[in-house]
Amino acid sequence: MAVVRGEVELEEKVLVLRRIHARMELRVPEAQRETAERVHGFYANACPLYRSLRAAIAITSELVLLPG
Repeated sequence: MAVVRGEVELEEKVLVLRRIHARMELRVPEAQRETAERVHGFYANACPLYRSLRAAIAITSELVLLPG
């Protein structure tokens, strides 16, 4: 499950998206935890949407690993 939160600010009477934070909860067997953490470390750079927006919007994510 992922919960994504966006933060907006008022700029010249227009709402502008400034920050996006994604919190991803993943149920992972113990043997796969290291792989999940490693992938979380680089997946964003392979995402076309992230690559398109990163210069204009601060995008962060966190990975919460739940027992598998």
